Amino acid sequence: MFASRPNTVMVDMATITENIKNIIMVSWLSKLIKLTKGNSTTTLREYKVPQGCCVYAVGDIHGRADLLQKLHKSIIEDAKTRQCQEKIIVYLGDYVDRGAFVKETIDELLRDDLKKFRREYLMGNHEQLLLNFLEDPAIFEYWFNLGGQATLLSYGVNASMSGPSIENIQGIQEELLEKIPDRHMQFYQSLKPNVQLGDYFFVHAGIKPGIALHDQEPEDIYWIRDEFLSSRDDHKLKIVHGHTVTQEVQNYSNRLCVDTGAYATGILTCAVLEEDQINFLST
Repeated sequence: MFASRPNTVMVDMATITENIKNIIMVSWLSKLIKLTKGNSTTTLREYKVPQGCCVYAVGDIHGRADLLQKLHKSIIEDAKTRQCQEKIIVYLGDYVDRGAFVKETIDELLRDDLKKFRREYLMGNHEQLLLNFLEDPAIFEYWFNLGGQATLLSYGVNASMSGPSIENIQGIQEELLEKIPDRHMQFYQSLKPNVQLGDYFFVHAGIKPGIALHDQEPEDIYWIRDEFLSSRDDHKLKIVHGHTVTQEVQNYSNRLCVDTGAYATGILTCAVLEEDQINFLST
């Protein structure tokens, strides 16, 4: 007895072709939007720093002078391996508050032996608050609760929020003005709102979508979050920023975030940009 012949399976080539296309598209999209850390990445648009330059973009430090010292060592060693004619460090702001070593952080930022690097220092919202307090003591409570106490203590000013009077707050302001070294005050007052290098635009927090990059308001570039973070707009230049803590570096087609929460995590990160490549260093 012969076995019955199995039923013939009809193959729909159009369906198979469509499925293959879908698999390829999903794979491509996952590579495009994935979070990256420690590796070179490629996005749909090619962004480049100026020819002959390599740029180190350092995230929020918040008084962690110890981590900044470690990262500076890594930057110096990494720079020795590169043939760039100009080596630039861009610090993305938030040097003060929260961490215990604010004064030492500013000293580390101004190290004389880093003069072989061009250094660009950007204003963060916490430096803005510090300068605002030195002009107007009325914001004391707001600044204090956002981490300002650490800055006061680092400069040798004892303060608490146990019902301070206006007179006491003015006294704190005056004492801080006396104890901040002139070199540090000049540093705070010279901080830049942004810097552009090639196809990259560096700011502390981000930019307001739909507004020309060089027409941005200080409140946006120092403080913005959701409207910028959720935007998938093409900003013409790639925005490199900190301000918003993420577990890992975020590298999207229109922005790059390098704030890995150094104050709390012990991980201070910088992006290394050369030609169209992005790599990362961290503590």
